[in-house]
Amino acid sequence: MATFTERMAPVLVLWLAVFLSGTWAVDKGNFKTCDQSSFCKRQRALKPGESPYRALLETMELTNTRLTLQLINDNNKVRLLLELYRLQGNMTRVKINELKPLKPRYEVPDVLIREPPTEPLRHVPTVNNLFENLPDENGVVLSLGAESQRVILSARPFRLDIMEGRDVVMSLNSRGLLAFEHLRMRKDTFSYKVTSTVASVWNNIKRVFSSSQADPEAEKKEEADPAAQPEAAKEEEKDEDGMWEETFKSHTDSKPNGPSAVSLDFSLPGVEHVYGIPEHADTLRLKTTENGDPYRLYNLDVFQYELYNPMALYGAVPVMLAHNAQRTTGVFWLNAAETWVDISSNTAGKTVFGKMLDYVQGSNETPQTDVRWISESGIIDVFIMLGPTPKDVFSQYASLTGTQAFPPLAAVGYHQCRWNYNDQEDVAAVDAGFDEHDIPYDYIWLDIEHTDGKRYFTWDPHKFATPKEMLQGLSDKKRKMVAIVDPHIKVDSNYKIHNEIRSRSFYIKNKDGGDYEGWCWPGSAGYPDFTRADMRDWWASMFAYDQYEGSMENLDTWNDMNEPSVFNGPEVTMHKDAMHGAWEHRDVHNIYGFYVQMATAEGLIQRSGGVERPFVLTRAFFAGSQRYDNAAEWEHLKISIPMCLSLGLVGISFCGADVGGFFKSPNTELLVRWYQTGAYQPFFRAHAHLDTPRREPWLFGPENTALIREAVRQRYTLLPYWYLQFYHAHRTGEPIMRPLWVEYPEDPATFALEDEFLIGRDLLVHPVTEEGARGVTAYLPGKDQVWFDVHTFQKHNGAQNLYIPVTMSSIPVFQRGGSIIPRKIRVRRSSSCMMQDPYTLYVALNLQRTAEGELYIDDGHTFNYEKEFIHRRLSFANNVLSSVNLAPEAQFSTGSWIERIVILGASKPSKVLLKTDDGQESQVEFDFDASMSVLTLRKPGMNAGADWNVMLQ
Repeated sequence: MATFTERMAPVLVLWLAVFLSGTWAVDKGNFKTCDQSSFCKRQRALKPGESPYRALLETMELTNTRLTLQLINDNNKVRLLLELYRLQGNMTRVKINELKPLKPRYEVPDVLIREPPTEPLRHVPTVNNLFENLPDENGVVLSLGAESQRVILSARPFRLDIMEGRDVVMSLNSRGLLAFEHLRMRKDTFSYKVTSTVASVWNNIKRVFSSSQADPEAEKKEEADPAAQPEAAKEEEKDEDGMWEETFKSHTDSKPNGPSAVSLDFSLPGVEHVYGIPEHADTLRLKTTENGDPYRLYNLDVFQYELYNPMALYGAVPVMLAHNAQRTTGVFWLNAAETWVDISSNTAGKTVFGKMLDYVQGSNETPQTDVRWISESGIIDVFIMLGPTPKDVFSQYASLTGTQAFPPLAAVGYHQCRWNYNDQEDVAAVDAGFDEHDIPYDYIWLDIEHTDGKRYFTWDPHKFATPKEMLQGLSDKKRKMVAIVDPHIKVDSNYKIHNEIRSRSFYIKNKDGGDYEGWCWPGSAGYPDFTRADMRDWWASMFAYDQYEGSMENLDTWNDMNEPSVFNGPEVTMHKDAMHGAWEHRDVHNIYGFYVQMATAEGLIQRSGGVERPFVLTRAFFAGSQRYDNAAEWEHLKISIPMCLSLGLVGISFCGADVGGFFKSPNTELLVRWYQTGAYQPFFRAHAHLDTPRREPWLFGPENTALIREAVRQRYTLLPYWYLQFYHAHRTGEPIMRPLWVEYPEDPATFALEDEFLIGRDLLVHPVTEEGARGVTAYLPGKDQVWFDVHTFQKHNGAQNLYIPVTMSSIPVFQRGGSIIPRKIRVRRSSSCMMQDPYTLYVALNLQRTAEGELYIDDGHTFNYEKEFIHRRLSFANNVLSSVNLAPEAQFSTGSWIERIVILGASKPSKVLLKTDDGQESQVEFDFDASMSVLTLRKPGMNAGADWNVMLQ
């Protein structure tokens, strides 16, 4: 795994694509509610303000890297160990575990790219008048570096407050909902009876020999010494239903370790808007959950689901962002078990009028959002990202888990998929259809039917008899293929993959020690234990060309069903008491799909000798990659936008809805609008269910074919800009498709917008998602900004709601004044065919008549981009447009040149001069459209990788 760790560790958590999954009518009875999940029901029953936990300040130890102290539950006398770290980059880490657990509790490995570097914590005397109400015996104040940043640790009850000056930024356990179910012996076991009898005898002996006068110092010493607290001295705790065994429908969870849930509440003063914790088919701004179920994070194969519902879907990213006009913060709850997130707010349900009335009447109630995380097992390990800007939070999270993988350029193009293309002849016919109708594409996909009886790493011997011939035909046109490889393995003694996994004992085990078997596409299937590094290494080796027969370098991979999906399991997934070595499946469930994708990506890297960037699509994800299916309905088109925005906020940029919807048959209007929306989402793929009619773009009449062609061609002209955004996402962790508030964090009008979005900083898109729409209203942000319609070049002022009439050909897109966007106007059959084609620069001037942008070029497919690339700063000021090298140490050359420059908001010059890096000057031809203030410079001709200046005189 050295190659993967060194080359991909920064990105393995955060890569690939998301699609939506829709429904005719979900059977919610197949999936648990909080009341049906015993640990969630127990924790939710706790009342605020009754915390039994206090900090034992005498146990505190402060070193150069961390603070540790013990917490005690006064009800049962169980001790916890609190660890507090100040991390580089304005973050704080809080870990809570049992001080002396009966056995180790699961701590999530492999997600953090390294052990986060720490910075010194410093004890601050409480004589400072900021903390005058905090007596020394009830708390500790710690500095977080900056003079105004502090952590206040209160002892009784235990509480942490993170302060900026006199303002509370975030509080932990302020509502007293910390809960930590300690591991214990079951009361009806022989071991428990022996232990409790011995403890009872010991207590009697102590009472006989104790003095009549209690020694306060001895009592204090005993309280500080956990060894002096035998098990039987703890208050008797009653067992509740579901602690040691739980049944859902026909499935029983044996729970051999008993109750082990953890919970902690966070309070966010001044915050009304929280985001993140995907995946849910819900609004961008998370709703309060007081009158319903909490948001659930538990990877599930939900073949059908409801919109605007907190139920769990295919993936889980336990990251939440909080935002107001002054600050953005984030919480990363590192736990891979089933998790529920409760949200409450003191302004929930108030109308705008109600808030105005509060203001007029002088109500001084500060808005506050309270969030509570509840996980079934593991420990509390939470990273608090203190921003203060949105981009700071993205950077902080990226420093922990890595950034978006940098995909090959072809992956940013258009993908054609359905379940399933029938055979090689079908693939060839579809491929030829794109050429015949002059529609570009880069990838064609094969679903499960291409295999020999659902045996992955194989081909159907009749329908795909000569796969290399098929792949070579695509390669000759510079196109690629994706084939599915699922992680459930057909139990078949004639199947090499199954025999190898079984002989190496790589399958997950059931609670009795045998290989776990469940029902999936092949019938009876085994499930490899991808949490094992040796299993992942073996799996990666199966992608070698001599192992995966029929594969070639232009074949990439799709991991589906990796939640894992078990058709006959509880909630269509694996039993929680299945075993991954020493750990139960309940401990690792949400990280299983992450490990499948890790192993597959490493396999694709290894097969190329570490040269080629892999493309792997995964459905299940944990702080990582994802894929969803959807129905051909207008509501599913509409909700694809907030779902993708939510994923981008937690580091997953390669996201897009299945164009056309996975289920049902869209009418032509919906299909066209879906292509128009998908062309402006990071991942652009059409996909459809086995039982839907064929949907290739040319099957809906010449008019609609032309509209779809235009949408796809718009995608390809913008590939230089899209590729630049992926490069930035890889370098910075910033989302590609982003909510407007990310760039306009002080504008409350942007905080809940979810029907429009930005691509990078400079393109604003408002797709048409309403049936029969004749117009849309877009909000153009920025008080002192201007925006240009990219189709008409019409200029509009910022900070306004703009009504835009639309027809079926309309895709409302605006370029920000002050930006420069590179395009390639010559569209060919695939992205690789366009590599050496010339660029057109679109320069949109702001009110100060300046603009800036970038141009990024590399080979489009290898890891050589780390040293061999072109990265240039494009800037316009004082009537001079210049190109400056941002990476003089990098070596790369291109045959591409600048074919045209279009300046929006320009004045007419008397002449235009080009000065190249060799000092030569020449005149440039131009056209000027006075009615639109558009200046077009024709064929200036300089190389895209060179220094040059264009002067308007």
